[in-house]
Amino acid sequence: MKDINQSYVERLLSQNGKTWDEKNLNEFTSKESTSESISKILELQNNLMEKWEIRTTALKFKENSIVLPNATENSPYIFSFEKGFFSNQKIQSYEFHDLKKVGLTYDKETLTIEGCPCKSGITTIDLTYKVDGELDSDDSHTKKISLVINPDPKSLWKNLPSDTEAMFWKVDDSSASGKLVDKHIVISSKRGRSHQNVGSFRDDDFAYKNFEDSGWGVVVVSDGAGSASFSRKGSNLACNEVIKYFEEVILPNKELDEFEKSFINFIETKDEVNFESTKNDVKKVLYKASLHVHNEISSVANSTVQNNPDLLQTKNVKYNSEFFHSTLIFSAIKKIKDNYLILTFGVGDCPIGIVNKDRTKASLLNWLDVGEFGGGTRFITQPEIFHSKERPMSSRFNIHVQDDFSFLFLMSDGIYDPKFEVEANLEKTEKWLDFIADLEGNNEDNINLGFEDDLEIVEKNLNTWMDFWSKGNHDDRTLAIIF
Repeated sequence: MKDINQSYVERLLSQNGKTWDEKNLNEFTSKESTSESISKILELQNNLMEKWEIRTTALKFKENSIVLPNATENSPYIFSFEKGFFSNQKIQSYEFHDLKKVGLTYDKETLTIEGCPCKSGITTIDLTYKVDGELDSDDSHTKKISLVINPDPKSLWKNLPSDTEAMFWKVDDSSASGKLVDKHIVISSKRGRSHQNVGSFRDDDFAYKNFEDSGWGVVVVSDGAGSASFSRKGSNLACNEVIKYFEEVILPNKELDEFEKSFINFIETKDEVNFESTKNDVKKVLYKASLHVHNEISSVANSTVQNNPDLLQTKNVKYNSEFFHSTLIFSAIKKIKDNYLILTFGVGDCPIGIVNKDRTKASLLNWLDVGEFGGGTRFITQPEIFHSKERPMSSRFNIHVQDDFSFLFLMSDGIYDPKFEVEANLEKTEKWLDFIADLEGNNEDNINLGFEDDLEIVEKNLNTWMDFWSKGNHDDRTLAIIF
């Protein structure tokens, strides 16, 4: 059998067109000097091949595409390479550069890039590496990887101030907190991004008052129609006129006293017949309050049009209040013998919801003007709501008795649409509990209102929470929380 030296010399001679005989070849390859030369040649060849393999591996990795998923500015980002991604490609050492400049880090244990990109644009990340077989003294290779960081969608919206010289101007954002009955109340109302973007006005509004002498507390929320020129004033009037009517008419005239007595009798005797018979009386009281609001807005609308004939085009409206179209929900609350008597009214698409003390049951206290009969939102400014056969006015009033509650919510559709999405979800306890969890920190921004903290802190946190991002939902937002 030929040894490696003989085989090598034969192949060399053959490649160079030489002939040989076995005796001469054996003598030549058996010489020590020949053997040493062949060993050196083979060693150099092997060394050359190793370098070739290293070069090939390094180039192959460099040419292989690494596609990182797009990131979004100011949003959490996480991406993990598959297990063995680098070792399977014979990468013995590597390092990502410039990740920190865009708010990202890399964990070699988990092969994960994560963080919160702080700047939008196309970022080039340098990955330096060495492949198996390379020495510490060898230069590293560099692979460039692109990462697209999309702009924060919030940053694409302008925040133009509204015209403070305009008729019926109101502040862009407003909030309040205080006492209501024996509970706390915190309210926030914010101009929607759609209004901020064009410098138009907040159409939502709210009002509340705690009547210490009578024990009643009243909370009101109104959403002005975006298509109505002066809905910002309509919602303002709607809220304040409800409070005014309770303050100047209902409570001074003790119009709820008989009903309260009936309620106390019901608590003590469980005489539902007597209690039910007085419910119509209290609905009449609330009806007068809603009619008062309607009439007051109509009066202001008429005088506004009369005094500004050139400002408003009246030919396309049936009545002047259309310029002031606004929804209206309100709740009057009183605690009587460890029970809460809660009176509600609603026109439009703003819900009132209550969650019991143990957070095991939620109830919707009004129905919304949506669906087949609604054909769209209804407004307190519409005369037809007072004599509708499809939606009788009496059905807009509700009398609710609750032994205790954890939360009572009044909100405009700027909150309801993104958080509950559809009317049917307002009937589901789990959706209200999800909403509470959201308020308590289970949200994208990790904002917890901190209901156990001072009211000023809760109000501040609510104002921050109200800026939550929801794709496609940029309407005014108003939320009142009694807790």
